[in-house]
Amino acid sequence: MNHLIVYAHPHEGSFNHAILDTAAAALKDKGHEVHVRDLYKLGFNPVLSPADTAAMREGNTPADIAAEQEYLRNADVITFVYPIWWTGLPAILKGYVDRTFSYGFAYQYNAEGGIDKLFTGKKAVIVNTHGTPGKVYEAIGMHNSLKQTSGGGIFEFCGVEVLEHFLFGGVGSGAGDEERSRMLAQVKEKFSSL
Repeated sequence: MNHLIVYAHPHEGSFNHAILDTAAAALKDKGHEVHVRDLYKLGFNPVLSPADTAAMREGNTPADIAAEQEYLRNADVITFVYPIWWTGLPAILKGYVDRTFSYGFAYQYNAEGGIDKLFTGKKAVIVNTHGTPGKVYEAIGMHNSLKQTSGGGIFEFCGVEVLEHFLFGGVGSGAGDEERSRMLAQVKEKFSSL
């Protein structure tokens, strides 16, 4: 199975990087083909420019977008690994979605006024960390909101079935080594079972 991991955290020693390493290793151990797109290492430009949209309307997708779309096109499973910042995606990942999940590639409107979901058949896993304790986000409904915006508003909108959405809270503000080990064990178990 072809598995794409889109990773968005600027620090090599972060807990998100440990999640990335755990997921990739579990997939490789099961014989999956794994492609990691580390957006910060790539220096991915997150700004959808007027030149980008004009070029895509003319059928001339800019090279950096086309390269990422090739990874998306070939993926059976797409995983996003990123921290929650200000209750949302880091700007670099939001820009990745803006630029690569484009009209005519990930979705389009049809003659009946409905949406053609062009990624139908693909699967997804989302792994998030956040500093706010999980109980707080759960109590105020933030976990459901995050699942709705990322899972529903991005992936399901394009036809991708979300298999799992991990929301690991208290990272950096209270999760000790034992708790982090438990989180990584959940990641390993999920990716080993795909």
